Amino acid sequence: MKAIIGKKVGMSQVFDENGKVIPVTVIEAGPCAVVQKKTEEKDGYKAVQLGFGDVPERKLTKPELGHLKKADVGAKKYLREFDLDNADELNVGDIVKADTFAAGDFVDVTGTSKGHGYQGVIKRHGAHRLKETHGSGPVGRHPGSMGPSTDPSRVFKGKIGAGHMGVEQVTVQNLRVVRVDADLNMLVVCGAVPGPKGSLVTVKSTVKTHKVKQLGADISRNPQKASGRNPQKASARK
Repeated sequence: MKAIIGKKVGMSQVFDENGKVIPVTVIEAGPCAVVQKKTEEKDGYKAVQLGFGDVPERKLTKPELGHLKKADVGAKKYLREFDLDNADELNVGDIVKADTFAAGDFVDVTGTSKGHGYQGVIKRHGAHRLKETHGSGPVGRHPGSMGPSTDPSRVFKGKIGAGHMGVEQVTVQNLRVVRVDADLNMLVVCGAVPGPKGSLVTVKSTVKTHKVKQLGADISRNPQKASGRNPQKASARK
């Protein structure tokens, strides 16, 4: 697995070689310093702890400063741990840059969703509202009856209702990397990324599997189908 910590810059659009517009999100990815290495002998598993974002030392606690000074990487605001493929090759103090990914890679981006405050059941869960005519009264956007009768005399856990919306960890999977610029620490991915501008995100190799489609896989062997009777005609429809 490849991974890096970054900051969401915002959305834009780019054009591919065919002139097709692609909606993209620009991420300031890295540079991330290797703060600590976890080994099977000492910790029972292999992992690498990366640090991102310079911060004044006065904003960190003494235990945090001691941990960072031991690695001699400077004061870092964010620390995250990843199970990297090249964990054995990395040493404490090494720098991970945006070029750890390449154009065409597929990644999963994790961030914290935007906060929406206290919201009703319609906006928060997409519940249905009452019609505005024939005596619905002032309760058109209310959740309605939710409590059973004498048995069980309570509301079951998990019932949708009004409450705090947003500020949750959200992962968007299978986003394609469009461009990479290690000099500008820029990672451009196709699609939307959770969170507001300037929020922290982590970019990891996708957990999805991509299978290469074999030639002629869309041509049926069933003679009752058009693609089976005339494979050339079926391939021409692509």
